[in-house]
Amino acid sequence: MSTIQELQDIAQLQKECEAYDHIQLKLNWEMLRNRENNEMDFFIYENGELQAFLALYAFGSTVEICGMVKPSERRKGHFKRLFQQGIETAKHNEYKKILLNAPAGSDAAKAFLNHTAADYAFSEHQMEWQEGIVEEVDGIQLRITIEDDLEMRVRLSMEAFGESEEDARAMEGRTSGDKDNMYMIEVNEETVGKIRVSLDAEQAWLYGFSILPEYQGRGIGRKVLRRIIREQSLAGHSIHLEVETKNDHALGLYESVGFKVVHAQDYYKYRL
Repeated sequence: MSTIQELQDIAQLQKECEAYDHIQLKLNWEMLRNRENNEMDFFIYENGELQAFLALYAFGSTVEICGMVKPSERRKGHFKRLFQQGIETAKHNEYKKILLNAPAGSDAAKAFLNHTAADYAFSEHQMEWQEGIVEEVDGIQLRITIEDDLEMRVRLSMEAFGESEEDARAMEGRTSGDKDNMYMIEVNEETVGKIRVSLDAEQAWLYGFSILPEYQGRGIGRKVLRRIIREQSLAGHSIHLEVETKNDHALGLYESVGFKVVHAQDYYKYRL
C-alpha cells in the first residue's frame, strides 16, 4: 500500500490539477487507501515533490486507468512514461478490458487520447443530491449484508448490470468485508436488491444499486433512495453517485428524488 505521505501527495496534486483545469478527477480513493500493495500505483517524484501520478483500478476482468500531471510539469513526457508502465502492468495481469478514464472537460486528457490506441466507449454522470427535507418511507427494509447473501449479490450484479459471473464474483468477493455499508434490500421479507454506501469524509457515495428485474417498476428503487438520502443527509453527509449517461431509466429515477448532474467522466477502451 502507499505510504501516508504518498497519499497526501496524491491528494495535493489532485487538488492542484482540478483547480487549474476546472475538472474533477476520479481517483477511486476508497481503493487507493485500502490497497494491499502499490504495484498498481505509479509515481514520478523530483526533489521530493510529486510531479505525476497514475493508478490502475481493477473491477473483475476490467481495469480502469486514471492519472494526472502537475500543470507546470506537463509536456515533459511524464504521463507517457507512467502510461506505458500502467499498460504493461495491465497486460501482465491479463485483464480482458482496459478503460481509460478522463474528465469530460479536460483538454489535456483529450489531446493525449487523440494520439492513443483507444476508442470512446461511454460516459458517466457524477450526480449530487441537492434538494431539502425527505420524508420517512415505509414498505422496504435495509439490512446489513451477511456471508449467506453472496450468491444473491452475484445474481443481482449479473441480472441488473449484465456482468459475467466471473466479474460478479470477483467484485462481490472483494467487497464482502464491507459489512458496515453494504445493504440488502427486502420487501415483505424477500431479498430483492442491494446498495452500498461508502463514506469518504463528509460525503456518502452510492454504489452497486440494483433491484431484481421482476421487482422493478414497483417504486422500490425510489423508496430505497429516499431512505438512504434521509439517513445520510440527517448525518450531515452530501450524497453522490455515478450513472452511465445512456441509462435514461436510472437518470430519471435519480433526478426524481433530487439528484443533479455536476460532472461527467468519459471512458475510452484501449485497443489491446
